[in-house]
Amino acid sequence: MTTPVPVQPAPAPKRSASGLVFALGSYVLWGFLPVYFLLLQPTGAFEIVAYRILFSLAFCAVLLTVTRGWQRLFALVRQPRILLTMAVAGVLIYINWQVFVLAVTNNRVVEGALGYFINPVFTVLLGVVFLREKLRPAQWAAVGISAVAIVVIAVGYGTVPWIAVVLTLSFGLYGFIKKRVGGQVDAISGLTLETAWLTPVAVVQLLLVWSISGLTLTQHGPGHIILMVLVGVVTGLPLLFFAAAAARLPLFAIGLTQYLTPVLQFIFGVAFLGEAMSTTRWVGFVLVWVALIVLAIDLVRAARTGRRASRALV
Repeated sequence: MTTPVPVQPAPAPKRSASGLVFALGSYVLWGFLPVYFLLLQPTGAFEIVAYRILFSLAFCAVLLTVTRGWQRLFALVRQPRILLTMAVAGVLIYINWQVFVLAVTNNRVVEGALGYFINPVFTVLLGVVFLREKLRPAQWAAVGISAVAIVVIAVGYGTVPWIAVVLTLSFGLYGFIKKRVGGQVDAISGLTLETAWLTPVAVVQLLLVWSISGLTLTQHGPGHIILMVLVGVVTGLPLLFFAAAAARLPLFAIGLTQYLTPVLQFIFGVAFLGEAMSTTRWVGFVLVWVALIVLAIDLVRAARTGRRASRALV
């Protein structure tokens, strides 16, 4: 029997390059989700999300089998704190999924994109509230500009942009929880536990849709069935790409590439769906982009300072 040769870790440049590919892949897939959900019409948002939960769970089961991850999952199931945390994460991602699909199917993709533009700034605030982190002046500036932007957009709407606010809060809190348990719960096991908790919700949701208007899964041909089943893959694949990117790229690189998703969604909403952009709305979005630029510049500077400090200690 030959002695196995230990696998050497990939050189840093190759890991960074592959990490960038995974990051771009995940954010591009997320960016084109509105297109996919519109292909599922005339299926309504509540039916789509119910199938998204069920088929995501099925996809996770396949992945756990292929990667031999069942033992790892069962180990997590025996930890009540992890189970409860994943239940909370499941509630937050359910709210995010449901509101986002409702936004897409009601031609409010731009407002949904606004929520994901604001999310990085909200994440910074979460660090202040829960981790008692101190913000740098540039970060406070980004928070302030974003707050002004929301007020401007609210004035333009005549009401609070609730879709953007709910998406920001739900995904920001979801990301915060996932970050806190990231060292204990891998991407596949985490998504499996979240969707397992949500499975009763999906079943009840399908029963309600069936009793009120009827289910559409088998009513529009085999192509529609295939697209609906693949919604589980479309949900799970970007998460796996993101996990692979996070293992290969520094945090600031992940932070900078995440803006690709709302940019693609914004372009799709304006250019292809023809969503109206009043002057006030444009001003609000420009302010959000200014805040993100300020945040990105500060992130790059902080990363460079950290690298210089590390080299000085060597």
